[in-house]
Amino acid sequence: MNKAKVRASVLAVLALWMLPLLLNATQLLRNDLLKLEAVQLIDKMGEELQEKTGVNAYVIATNEHFPERFNLVEHSKQYEAKLSKPYVLFIFAPYATITKKAKARGRVGIIPSSDSVKALYNYDDVRDAGINIVAIKDSNTDEDKFNIGVLQAYSVLADNIAASKGIKLEKTIPDEMGTMVTILRILVYAGTAILLWIFVLRSLWIRMRDGKQE
Repeated sequence: MNKAKVRASVLAVLALWMLPLLLNATQLLRNDLLKLEAVQLIDKMGEELQEKTGVNAYVIATNEHFPERFNLVEHSKQYEAKLSKPYVLFIFAPYATITKKAKARGRVGIIPSSDSVKALYNYDDVRDAGINIVAIKDSNTDEDKFNIGVLQAYSVLADNIAASKGIKLEKTIPDEMGTMVTILRILVYAGTAILLWIFVLRSLWIRMRDGKQE
């Protein structure tokens, strides 16, 4: 009886462990970072994109600590058997080293199957959609920002590809976060300017004014 219970528990744990793998069998080639809800949204966007444009958009969300100047294109070749052309592969590696000296981390790779696919999207728009969210200093956990960043970047990628073919997708996420990031940056810069005025420039201005009056 005890053995049966143990066996049942093991099977239950294995089923729970494999559930995300089964759900991300389409668009996600590797997932170390994303929650089940994010995986499901990516699958829905990817399926709609493929149905309406014929282009496959894949994701690798990895927690691997790639070294500086690591070749993401070469790394992606191990997944070639799972890729169907035409495709674009989005790689999100937040722990990859950018520069060892500055201790900067976090890389994004966008790898198309051909130059014609590359012409369907704006690299900077897709990259920034993910990086800008992760870079925000707020109370959200890194895990939450990774999920939102990948979702937003994937959504922008899908919308770019669809728009280039004159198609509008219904399951992508509006890029409201991009506007939010801009507003937050303005507020941060404005706040910095105010603090600089209060604690530094104002006192200098008062000294200069008083000096002239004397």
